[in-house]
Amino acid sequence: MDERPALDAEGVVVAALEQVLDAIVVADPDGRVMFFNGAAERTWGVDRAEVIGRPLGQALPELAAMLLGANGDAANSVAEVPILRPDGSRLVASVALSRVRIGDRTIQIAVARDVTDDARGRNELRLLSLAAGETDRGVMILGADRRVAYVNDAFTRMLGYRRGEMIGRTALEIFAGRSASEATIRRLERRMDAVRAFNEELFVRDASGRNLWVHAAINPIAEKNGEIGNIVVLLSDITESKHLQILQRDVLEAVANDQPVDEVMRLICERVEAVAPEVICSVLRVDGERRLRPLAAPSLPDYINKAVDGVPIGPAVGSCGTAAYRGEPVVVTDIETDPLWQDFKALYAQTGIKACWSSPIKLGSGKVAGTFAFYFREKRGPSAWHEQVVQACLDLCMLAIERHTAKEHIARLAYSDTLTGLPNRTRLRETIHERLAAAAPGEDVAFLFLDIDRFKDVNDTLGHSVGDRLLVEIARRLRAQLAPEDLVSRYGGDEFVIVLEGGRARAGMLAAALIEQLLAPVVIDGMLLPASASIGISMFPADGQDEDTLLKHADAAMYEAKSAGGATFRFYTQEMNGLAQERLMLGAALREAIARRQLRLHYQPQIDCLSGEVRGAEALARWTHPIFGEVSPARFIALAEESGLIEAIGQWAINEAAGQLAAWDRAGIELPAISVNLSAVHFRNPDLVQLVSRTLERHKLDPERLTIEITEGVIMDANPAALETARAIHELGVKLSLDDFGTGYSSLSYLARLPIDELKIDRGFMRDLEHDRNAQAVVTAVIRIGQSLSLSVVAEGVETRSQQQFLAALKCDVLQGFLISRGLSPAEFESWYRNYVSRTAPLRLPGAA
Repeated sequence: MDERPALDAEGVVVAALEQVLDAIVVADPDGRVMFFNGAAERTWGVDRAEVIGRPLGQALPELAAMLLGANGDAANSVAEVPILRPDGSRLVASVALSRVRIGDRTIQIAVARDVTDDARGRNELRLLSLAAGETDRGVMILGADRRVAYVNDAFTRMLGYRRGEMIGRTALEIFAGRSASEATIRRLERRMDAVRAFNEELFVRDASGRNLWVHAAINPIAEKNGEIGNIVVLLSDITESKHLQILQRDVLEAVANDQPVDEVMRLICERVEAVAPEVICSVLRVDGERRLRPLAAPSLPDYINKAVDGVPIGPAVGSCGTAAYRGEPVVVTDIETDPLWQDFKALYAQTGIKACWSSPIKLGSGKVAGTFAFYFREKRGPSAWHEQVVQACLDLCMLAIERHTAKEHIARLAYSDTLTGLPNRTRLRETIHERLAAAAPGEDVAFLFLDIDRFKDVNDTLGHSVGDRLLVEIARRLRAQLAPEDLVSRYGGDEFVIVLEGGRARAGMLAAALIEQLLAPVVIDGMLLPASASIGISMFPADGQDEDTLLKHADAAMYEAKSAGGATFRFYTQEMNGLAQERLMLGAALREAIARRQLRLHYQPQIDCLSGEVRGAEALARWTHPIFGEVSPARFIALAEESGLIEAIGQWAINEAAGQLAAWDRAGIELPAISVNLSAVHFRNPDLVQLVSRTLERHKLDPERLTIEITEGVIMDANPAALETARAIHELGVKLSLDDFGTGYSSLSYLARLPIDELKIDRGFMRDLEHDRNAQAVVTAVIRIGQSLSLSVVAEGVETRSQQQFLAALKCDVLQGFLISRGLSPAEFESWYRNYVSRTAPLRLPGAA
């Protein structure tokens, strides 16, 4: 038989299969590849020579399971098969499987088509559908006609609409009138026409009428022709975060407007309870004594706040006291059983509160300033939303408290004395104005002007740091004696003003009590410092109608108390006004007298106690005023120290005394030395050394002929410049004499600090020397100290022969006083000197050589 036509037909079929775009694989009944066209080569990425004749499982494993495991009863089956090429690339093929029976044999034919792109697209659609269905963001897709084509489940849950209510309706129909306003919807539609994505925050109502804030991300999708096709709208419920934003905005505005801190805290609590009605809020502060103080708890009963007020924080003080103590949040989910609430659960039993979460309010420094608490009516802990709210509120509370604290600090700086903490002069005047304005007819207001006696001696002797500590203690004692409604202010320096109600009798009793309290010595660094005060009192309305007049009159009365010896009080009288005016006039006159060189020096002789020889003279300042007459040195020197004129007087005295000594040298008056008094103030001026040096050089004087008398203030001055200046003056050759020895605080312990040449016994010991054993003991001790230290000892104020004899018996070196002579003018001194030295028997002790 001629088989050529059949062969030709087979060739035609093979040729046709080679031209087919789909991949064709034929397997024989044994599962070996018997045909593999060109499209199959491109699909699998292998040459047919590598495939034909090989078992299907080895050559094309992707088809093996499908072809070999196919049900023989099925004529055809279709499946998508993943294919991995030798080069590592992958594709997805849609494979149609057919079985053809030829005689008693069955061959398998697989037709495969690359559907990778289709599969990817379907997968993407599946994933997008999954994302849209599972996301918590609402998805709404509008068609080109601006009608709803799709909404996801989250959209329906968020707004409460059923999906069927949405499809085919416009956004305007859905929202306008029930939620966002029509104007808002129209504005959004205009923005969508711009074919640009944008975001909006909308205040809407859901299907049930509940208000909520949503964030809308609106994405218009443009077609190829530029026209808008679909619009994708993604909605997020931001109601909770928006409430927090609004809370933060309102609280910050309240803080910026300086609302009181308790009002700010109440605002926080009320707003939180409005957005989280399942909680009750409270804010407590922790005071300086570490006690709880309610700031705000609008929904708690008043008896709770009163019971909590003043409770010390501790390791088992409910949630709040424990949180403040630990400095960390405390969650109690069951108040009834938690040991932290053992002492407080009965108090809260009737409130229905079953759980509490409290967090400490910490300032920037880390200090716990208070607590912020959530109370629950069920046994539970905080949710994630609660945690967000509390964190925001803690920040707001911290800000409000720090702002309040800063304001209080500024107020203290503006109205308080930085040393004592008392109200300062500014606050005093404001309070006086308020008290006088509020005083009822016939109501008395007392003004006590208090000045510390001899406070300048403390500063000059022991230094300003000790003086400051003394003032702090005095301020404490004053406060302790006053009622809460009384005011005590540090008026300046060592002056205090007290304003009180209660009339003249109470003012007098309080003044007496204050003086008694202040008389108790103050212990500072182991030293007992005497403290006393002089108090002047003026009364409103009898002594004045305004604060300036009343303070001036109280000041005048205080000076009268001081003139009476101090440690007492005086009420103002009309006569005192004239004395105060006189004091002011005297101060002005002294300033003018210094400027016009109207002061004079008198000179009091000093003689040897045994030989009677003239040893020198002390220069004493004198002032005669044309109106006031002879003004005593005690008066104008104290006035000069108060008014800052003492330094100018000292400089003048050195030059004047040195010039007089030089003039007496030229006149044949052989005075060995002259002494000049200087205060501690002079030694704080480093130019004093040059002044003394130039003065000696100008008058051509030997430095050893000048003695500068100093007080203990120079030795004990806290300012190191004072001691350095004194040492430098001594190095010039000038002698240093320690005046008023024995009357200060710690003279003996400080003697070694300076190269002292001379001690002067204070005149106060001379007055009682003849009959007072204590005075005799002190004088004896001073002379013995001088002798043991090889110092010359000068006794001032010697007025009687018996005093001279007592001193001579102790071998005192030098005498000075009225027994020898009073202070003399230069002409008088010259006459006295010539007369004294010309006498054949100068003043001597009996038996003296």
